[in-house]
Amino acid sequence: MNDMTVTQKNTYVGKSITHESAHLHVSGKANYVDDIPEVEGTLYAGLGLAEIANGKIINMDLSAVWQAEGVVTVLTGIELLHNNCGPVVADEPIIATDTVSFFGQVIFVVVAKTYQQAQQASRLAKVTYEALEPILTIEQAIARQSWILPPVQLTAGDANAKLAVAPYRLQGMAQVGGQEHFYLEGQICYAYPKEEDMLQVLCSTQHPTEMQLLISEAVGYGMHQVSVEVRRMGGGFGGKESQSAQWACITAILSVKLKRPVKLRLDRDTDMIVTGKRHGFAYQWDVGFDEQGMILGLYIQLASNCGSSTDLSGPVNDRAICHVDNGYYLDAVTIDSLRCKTNTVSNTAFRGFGGPQGMFPIEYIMDDIGYALDIDPLIIRQRNFYTAMSEQAGIDFSAENIDEIAPRSRTPYGTYVKDNILPDLVSKLAEHCDYFTRRETIKSFNEQSPIIKKGLALTPVKFGISFNATLFNQAGALVHIYTDGTILVNHGGTEMGQGLYSKIRQIVADEFSLDLSKIRLSATDTAKVPNTSATAASSGTDLNGKAAQAACINIRNRLQTFAAELANTKPSQVQFKDGYIYASGQSWQFAEFIKLAYQARIQLWDSGFYKTPDIHWNPVLRYGRPFFYFAYGAAASEVAIDTLTGESKVLRVDILHDVGNSINPAIDIGQIEGGFIQGMGWLTSEELYWVPEGRKQGHLFTHAPSTYKIPTATDMPKIFNVNLYDNQNLENTIHRSKAVGEPPFMLALSVFSALRDAVSASITTPILQNGIKVKPFLSAPATPEAILQAIVNAKQLVNSQTHLSNQ
Repeated sequence: MNDMTVTQKNTYVGKSITHESAHLHVSGKANYVDDIPEVEGTLYAGLGLAEIANGKIINMDLSAVWQAEGVVTVLTGIELLHNNCGPVVADEPIIATDTVSFFGQVIFVVVAKTYQQAQQASRLAKVTYEALEPILTIEQAIARQSWILPPVQLTAGDANAKLAVAPYRLQGMAQVGGQEHFYLEGQICYAYPKEEDMLQVLCSTQHPTEMQLLISEAVGYGMHQVSVEVRRMGGGFGGKESQSAQWACITAILSVKLKRPVKLRLDRDTDMIVTGKRHGFAYQWDVGFDEQGMILGLYIQLASNCGSSTDLSGPVNDRAICHVDNGYYLDAVTIDSLRCKTNTVSNTAFRGFGGPQGMFPIEYIMDDIGYALDIDPLIIRQRNFYTAMSEQAGIDFSAENIDEIAPRSRTPYGTYVKDNILPDLVSKLAEHCDYFTRRETIKSFNEQSPIIKKGLALTPVKFGISFNATLFNQAGALVHIYTDGTILVNHGGTEMGQGLYSKIRQIVADEFSLDLSKIRLSATDTAKVPNTSATAASSGTDLNGKAAQAACINIRNRLQTFAAELANTKPSQVQFKDGYIYASGQSWQFAEFIKLAYQARIQLWDSGFYKTPDIHWNPVLRYGRPFFYFAYGAAASEVAIDTLTGESKVLRVDILHDVGNSINPAIDIGQIEGGFIQGMGWLTSEELYWVPEGRKQGHLFTHAPSTYKIPTATDMPKIFNVNLYDNQNLENTIHRSKAVGEPPFMLALSVFSALRDAVSASITTPILQNGIKVKPFLSAPATPEAILQAIVNAKQLVNSQTHLSNQ
C-alpha cells in the first residue's frame, strides 16, 4: 500500500492501438485452422460435385472412388440422419440425394488418408443425370414466377397518386451483379471425437453457435456434446456466417461415423463453385419529381437472385427494402421485392447484407434527376435529404404531432431519423474536396479531350446498425481476473481481421485502467459463452463490447466495495488509474490488491450480458425500428475512362465518415479504406459469369483469380483521403462509438456514379424519354466491356433519335 495523489487516468479508448494480432499476421505466426497441429490418425475429406445445374441423378457409380488409393469411406446423402443445413428454412441438403439444384452441388463425400488422395478420388465417380432446363437469371425466374420466398411489398403514402400529378416523371431500370467473398482463408473445418460422445470442432465461421446447433442436429447429439471453437478467420465478409454450416456438418458427421479426426478444406476453385455470393439484383422504377428535383413519388421493383435455396435471402431482401431510401426522404413510395429462385449456388450474407443493393437504385435515380433537370446531382441529393433534426436539439420524437414538429424525418418503414448529420457531413466533404470547382474543371477537360473522359460524383451513406431479426441483438462475455493481476476475456464475437478482439481488449483495459499487456482474449468457444449471435451486421463491437464492459463493471464494483472497506470510505471514492487502485489517500498496485481480494474471498470473475435496447420489427408488415442507430458517411470519387476501350481508372477519392467516438481510429480508418475498395471491386471489376448453354450450362466460369478480378494495388486511387467526422453516437453504445464494418462499403457507389458521369460526357446529343433528358444506361459491374457497351448503345440511341427527327 502506498500514499499517492490521483490524477486523470490514461485511457486506451480512442487511441490508434496496433491490431492485437498484427505481429503474428506479418510474421506468419498467426494460427488458422489449417495451421493447428493435427491429431494422430487425421483423415481428409473431398467433395464429389454435380455436373448439371438442374435435374435428377439417375445412377451414381462410386466403385472407382471406393477402390482409389487411400480411400477409407464414401458418404452419400441417403445415409444421413438429418440431411439439412439451412439456417432458416430446411431446404438445403448437406449432400444432395436424387435432385440436383445447381452445378457444383455436393452429391457425395470421400474420405482418404491424405488430402491429395481425397481430391483425386472425388473425381472418379461415374454419374448419369436426367438434365432439365435450368433457371440461371433473374429475368428467367420472373418469367416463370420462380420464387424462393413469396414476393412482398412495402408501401408508404400513395405513390400512384403522387406519380400521376408529378411535373416530371422518368421510368428506368438497372442491374447490379453478385460478388464473391474471396476471403484469404477458404472454408475449412476440423472435427475430432472426444470421450463420452463429445465432439470438438475447429471451424472458420462467423457463427459458432449456429454451427453447434446444426452439427448437433446432423449427428443426433445434444448441443452440450458439441464444442465449436474459433480463434481467428482469414476473412469472412459474411461468407462464413451461414455458408460454413455445410462443411462443418460434413466434417462432424464423418468424425462421428469413423470415430477419427476429419478435416475438410476447400481449395480456391471448389470454394468459389460451391459457396454462395452476394445477391445480384435487377431493378425497375417509376419516379416523379418537381422542378427542384424533389422526389414526389416512387415505385420501385427489387428483384434478387437468391439461388437454389433460401439461406438468408429473407433478411437480406428485407434489409435491401429498408435501405432504398439511403439518406433521402421518400414521402410516397411503393417497393415490390421479388425473391427469385434460380439454379445457381444459394446466395448468402455479404458485407452490407442487402444494404448496398437497396441503395444502388436510389443513387442511380438521383443522377438521372440531376441530368434531366441540368442541376448538379449533388444539389439534387442535398435537396432530398432527411431533415437535419436531432433529439439533442430538443426534439421529442414521441410527441403525437411529431410529423409536424420534425417533418421529412420518418423512413418508409416507420423509423424516425433522430440524428441526421448527413447535410453537415456532405457539405463539409464537398468543401474539403473542392467538389464544385473540380466539376467545372472536369467539364472543361472533357470538352477538350475526345477520347479520355472524366467523371466526378459525391454520394452519401445512411446505414442502419442492428440485426433485422431482433433476437440476434444480444451478446455475452466472461472476464476472469487471476491472482497475479492479469485478465482473460472470452466473448461470443469472432475475429476475422476486423479488429474486434483489439477493441474489446482496449475496452477491458480501460475499465480497470491497466496496461494492454495484462489483457488477453481467448478463442471464441461455444463451451464458454453460449447462445451467441453471428459476428455480422456490423454489430460485433457494439454487442460484445457492451457485454465485456458489463462483466468488468460487475467485478469492479466488488473491488471498489472491498477497497472502500479497507480505506474506511465510500465505494464512489475508489478510483482505478494506470495499474493502481486509490481510496481515501491510500493506494495499492492492482496485482497486490487482487491478491488481497482473493484472500478475502471476493469473486474475481464474472459474466456480462447485453441486449440492444429500443428496437422492434414487425417482419410481416415490415415496419418498426429495426436499427438502433444510423452510421453516416460520404465519398467523392473522380474517374477517367477510355472511350475506345472502355477501360477505367479511379483517380482520386475523398471520404468523410462517421464512426461516432472512435475506439480505435487506426482500425476504423483501415475498415473504411478496405470497405471502400471492396465496394469498388463489386461495382467495377468483379463479374460472376455462369455458362448460359452447352454441356456445362450453369457452371460458374469465373471460379478462380484468373477469371474473377478483385481489386489489386494498381487499382488503388493515387489520391485517397480518408477522414473521420467529429461526432459521438446519440445512442448509448460502447463509448458512444459507431459500427464501421459495413457502412463504408457503400461509399463506393460514388465510383459507379462517377463512371456514369464520364460515360454521359462521351455523347454530345442527349437521349430523350418523353421529352426529358435521360442519362445513358450502365450496368454494374462497370467492366471495360460494360462501359464500352454503354457508350455504343448511347450513341446508337442518339443516332436513332436524330434519324427519326429528320423524317
